[in-house]
Amino acid sequence: METLLSGRGLILSLIFFLFKFSMAIEIPLSVQQVPTITKQSKVQVAFPFDEYFQIECEAKGNPEPAFTWTKDDKPFDLSDPRIIVSNDSGTFKIPNEGHVAHFQGKYRCFASNKLGVAMSEEIEFIVPNVPKFPKEKIEPLEVEEGDPIVLPCNPPTGLPPLHIYWMNIELEHIEQDERVYMSQEGDLYFANVEERDSRSDYCCFAAFPRLRTIVQKMPMKLTVNSLKHANDSSSSTDIDFKANSIKQRKPRLLLPPVDRGPESSVTILRGDTLLLECFAEGIPTPQVDWEKVDGDLPKGRETKESYGKTLKIENVSFQDKGVYRCTATNLQGWATHDFHVTVEDVHPLIQTEDGEAYAAVVGASAFLHCEFFASPKAVVTWQKVEEAKPLEGDRFHVHDNGTLQLNTTTEDDAGQYSCWVVNAKGRTAVTASLEVRSEFSSYSAWALPWARFAFVFPDERKPASREDFFPSSLDGFRWGMCILERLRSSCVCCLTFLTYRASPCRVSIDGANLTISAVTLGDQGTYACSAQTELDSITNVTQVTVLDVPDPPKHLRLSEKQDRSVRLTWDAGDSHNSDISEYLVEFEGNREEPGRWEQLRRVQGAQTSVLLPLAPYVTYRFRVVAVNEVGRSRPSSPSERHETPPAAPDKNPQNIRVQASQPKEMIIKWEPLKSMEQNGPGLEYRVTWKPQGASVEWEEETVTNHTLRVMTPTVYAPYEVQVQATNSLGAGPEPQPVILFSGEDYPDAAPRIQGVDVINSTVVKVTWSAIPKDRVHGRLKGYQVNWWKTKSLLDGRAHPKRVNTLRFSGQRNYGMVPSLDAFSEFHLSIFAYNSKGAGPESEPYTFQTPEGVPEQPTFLKVVQVDKDAATLSWGLPKKLNGNLTGYVLQYQIINDTDEIGELNDINITTPSKPSWRLSNLSATTKYKFYVRACTAQGCGKPITEETTTTGASSKTVGKSPEGVNVTRKAHPVEAFEPGAEPIVRLLTKSWVDNNSIFEDVIETRGREYAGLYDDIATQGWFIGLMCAIALLTLTLLTICFVKRNKGGKYSVKEKEDLHPDPEGQSGKDETFGDYSDSDEKPLKGSLRSLARDTQATGSADSLVEYGEGEQGLFGEDGSFIGAYAGPKEKGSVEGSAGSSTAFPLRA
Repeated sequence: METLLSGRGLILSLIFFLFKFSMAIEIPLSVQQVPTITKQSKVQVAFPFDEYFQIECEAKGNPEPAFTWTKDDKPFDLSDPRIIVSNDSGTFKIPNEGHVAHFQGKYRCFASNKLGVAMSEEIEFIVPNVPKFPKEKIEPLEVEEGDPIVLPCNPPTGLPPLHIYWMNIELEHIEQDERVYMSQEGDLYFANVEERDSRSDYCCFAAFPRLRTIVQKMPMKLTVNSLKHANDSSSSTDIDFKANSIKQRKPRLLLPPVDRGPESSVTILRGDTLLLECFAEGIPTPQVDWEKVDGDLPKGRETKESYGKTLKIENVSFQDKGVYRCTATNLQGWATHDFHVTVEDVHPLIQTEDGEAYAAVVGASAFLHCEFFASPKAVVTWQKVEEAKPLEGDRFHVHDNGTLQLNTTTEDDAGQYSCWVVNAKGRTAVTASLEVRSEFSSYSAWALPWARFAFVFPDERKPASREDFFPSSLDGFRWGMCILERLRSSCVCCLTFLTYRASPCRVSIDGANLTISAVTLGDQGTYACSAQTELDSITNVTQVTVLDVPDPPKHLRLSEKQDRSVRLTWDAGDSHNSDISEYLVEFEGNREEPGRWEQLRRVQGAQTSVLLPLAPYVTYRFRVVAVNEVGRSRPSSPSERHETPPAAPDKNPQNIRVQASQPKEMIIKWEPLKSMEQNGPGLEYRVTWKPQGASVEWEEETVTNHTLRVMTPTVYAPYEVQVQATNSLGAGPEPQPVILFSGEDYPDAAPRIQGVDVINSTVVKVTWSAIPKDRVHGRLKGYQVNWWKTKSLLDGRAHPKRVNTLRFSGQRNYGMVPSLDAFSEFHLSIFAYNSKGAGPESEPYTFQTPEGVPEQPTFLKVVQVDKDAATLSWGLPKKLNGNLTGYVLQYQIINDTDEIGELNDINITTPSKPSWRLSNLSATTKYKFYVRACTAQGCGKPITEETTTTGASSKTVGKSPEGVNVTRKAHPVEAFEPGAEPIVRLLTKSWVDNNSIFEDVIETRGREYAGLYDDIATQGWFIGLMCAIALLTLTLLTICFVKRNKGGKYSVKEKEDLHPDPEGQSGKDETFGDYSDSDEKPLKGSLRSLARDTQATGSADSLVEYGEGEQGLFGEDGSFIGAYAGPKEKGSVEGSAGSSTAFPLRA
């Protein structure tokens, strides 16, 4: 027995294992299977910085599924040329090319094959707008000390999340405490304002992180009037009384707003975070406490934030519903508000499995289930997947539990259905399939997919519908032709048609489809199709009706003939199976264009007579066109002629206007009357005119064309003008006068400049006196301001005259002139202009712009670095904008840590000194240097550079690159400071040409700078000695470079001592920095690498801008100015003889 039980247990375990194994095995694609969605997008947001946006849908199935999409529950066309569709899936891309907003909506993907349809979840494609605060003018707010106030933010809507900040214009946060609070909506609340709350730059900032956007509202100004500054005439007792009345005030709730009353309702979804906020005004500042009226606050999940003003409960459950009360209290009283919190569940839940399959027999009822749970109450709708719209009609009924009942099912009801459950919290759906099986009857053949029919009419506008093939009754018909074609299995289809008279070349049969092209009225009749299988057969017929445009109306006749009307009657033609909707009555009667037909009236299709209005002096003929849904008929034959007698004109010309090409001239023009408006022969135009408002006789002239030239005695004067039409039978109605002006002339007076007010160094305000109205000689269009720079106040150089213009339209007497050069002299003139042209120009007005701050220096280089010192050199700013007063040099430690060292300042008051040596630095430490140029107006933007000091026993100077050719050049010799060490540096003269031309620049370095001594410089023996040393040094350098160029590997030693060749310099040279090296040892080594920190670009020629040609290295007194190089590049770059290179020198 035990063996039998153990055997049964083993068998059961094996069966269970095989069942689980079979459930886990994925069905191979070689087996036919319905489609299954394997991958799809979720919510897709179109960020403006992305190149394209991909909406994914992938599915598997056998046969290979075909993909279709819906957008907002309507079919979406994947052939749109603006999207890129994947070849092997339903995925498509939307390029970011300016039309993305057109594709915003909710998408759903369908993958289908012959076995079924799979539907994806809803994919929302969001195209966010760039949020902006509205442009508005915010009035300043003024309150008394102790009053409450709310500063509204009203942030723009945008893609969440949204973060709101209150800051001042310096981007410093507005401090919040028990008295000041920012609500969840972003408004800033003050329980009671203090005098320190006064400021003019309360700014609300709205940040949208997902859009990488921060927008700012216009600053708000708040002024708090303190009782300390009350009117001096008030007594101290009055002031104390006012102060006490303000400082003693019971709480009053500002949040929630007062208009909500003492209680409000809050609904939240289960699992979300509940946020309740209370804020009260009053003095002293009220304190806020929270409690749950019908229970305790949930411990562990509740927190109080913002000084107790906000109650936060995380992961809300159904137990958290109830009444929450906030109480604001101070010494004067209390105020409360109750929040009634309701907790609801999330999106609706459908309990019926997705993909359920149902079956029904033709004619019976089918039930498709969709059980659900939803809170709040939900609405259930069913739809066919391929139609993507709710089911409508008496045959469909949705029960309260979500079940769909289909009554009297047909074969067309088979397919995929979707059940949608929607409430205020969301929507969800499941799909179901329905198979409709036919009863065994003679109609079974019509369920076969190949038993289909189509009748194509000439314009392919309307193929025959299914109802056309199944008429309710069968009239007697005759078989005219039978065509047999064997289809699948043993099915034979026979198509016949009654009294077939069409040419066989117009008929084609494709399977069970009969097509008749170029259909004529003779093809109308009854058609029959017979289909049979081994079991049964069926024959059905359809009546084909051919529609055509109507025949033209006939038998046109005229009656009730009057001078201004006539009645037209006609007989209707054949409508050809489509009711006539209207008739178009046309006439011919234009004397200028005989044979031209124009439409006169539209008549309803049920009428065949109409009374037509006529114009005088016209010989009419009429014709009629019939219209139905197919189109228009040919026009009918014309009626007999009918001529109306002439009469005086009924109207006068319109659009009376004036043109003038010279002063005092009026060329009066108007629209001439059309032929049908002349009413008789001898058409003329009577033109009368007189000065506006003048009690004089009208001047008059009659013309036959529609133009009259009149010369007036005054320029640009208003005239009353009338134009009346006349003919041989009389004049038209009394015309209405229009006001026209005579021709303009140029203004003959110049404005007078009243003054130029300097706003800043680049903007001025110009005021002028308007010219008299009688000197404008026309309609004043505005004033034009011309200005040009005459010279720079910095160097006094005259500038060529380049005139700038700016026009100010309308009658005004001032204007702002921008974009001026600072510290310069300008001339300015003004003239008035009208439609004719410009008047005389005013006398030039001279003004000067003040100094401004200079631009940043053109470069900053570290030309030498020691263990505790660094030498900096920089270039003059491109635009000084005034007289340089000096420089500000700042530096700090920036080693690779989060901490930054203290910023040290050095004021350099010698503007001619573009270099400085810093001492007392730390060894092997990274520093950042900032240099600003300054004028009397302040300092400009800084230029920065970084470097690292050397170790305890190393010094860094420049190297000379390989391939440098040295040319011999002698210089006049001047005396050096006693104890100084001369250093020879090579400077690339790349501003001359591309050849490597160098010259030597002599510098000195000593314990401290003490100037150069004129008495030594005058000694002949010293000058001779220095010249000999310089000549010997240059000769040795030349030999070294020549040998290295020949041998290819000989280079100048990096540590070779360079002997000085004194160069004559002025004793007042102040271009060298202050040095404080404690070693007192001669500096060895060549200059820094000629290629380091430089670029072989055109930027090296900046010396020419500040100097003059080859002498640009020295000022007018012979002192050294400095070298200007391009931006710093890290690393060392080898130079060549053909490169154009500049490099920094130690000052």
